[in-house]
Amino acid sequence: MTPPKNLVFVTGNANKLREVKAILSEGGHPIEIDSQSLEIPEIQGTTIEVATDKCRRAAELVGGPCITEDTALCYVALKGLPGPYIKHFMVAVGHEGLNAMLDGFSTRSAEAVCTFAYSAGPGAEPIIFEGRTEGTVVPARGPKVFGWDAVFEPLGTGMTYAEMPADQKNKISHRYKALDKLRTYLKSLS
Repeated sequence: MTPPKNLVFVTGNANKLREVKAILSEGGHPIEIDSQSLEIPEIQGTTIEVATDKCRRAAELVGGPCITEDTALCYVALKGLPGPYIKHFMVAVGHEGLNAMLDGFSTRSAEAVCTFAYSAGPGAEPIIFEGRTEGTVVPARGPKVFGWDAVFEPLGTGMTYAEMPADQKNKISHRYKALDKLRTYLKSLS
């Protein structure tokens, strides 16, 4: 099996696309991707169930190899919620609401989880690559332009993702960790 020549990243999020392209273009074996914005309904379930189903549907629509991404923010105090539903929580309650959800709990610990799914094409079972970063939910700091980045402070950094320069975030993030696994897999196909 050889790596796909035209790998499509199914996303309508310009910030995610920029980050993914930056991360995959680094190193000795850059991976070129195209992007396509598709409306794919998301099932309810775990991060892996959501990512697998989304990738399977995307491969059918794209008609070839593709990757999809699903991001979750899992609060320890809420036993993993909002998890894969963080996008909907962010839209509904904003940065302040994401913080207020933890008021009264003894911990503000959270885990950022990024799940990439790769499909070789229609009918192929998606392969999952997950990256995790532990941190804390804090009052919003930094630019509020990319989802919940302004309220998540990775352990030991003293900065939220939003406060970090892109190259620093792209070396430690949950997205980087998942993409590094995906890159290793695609490289193994050559």
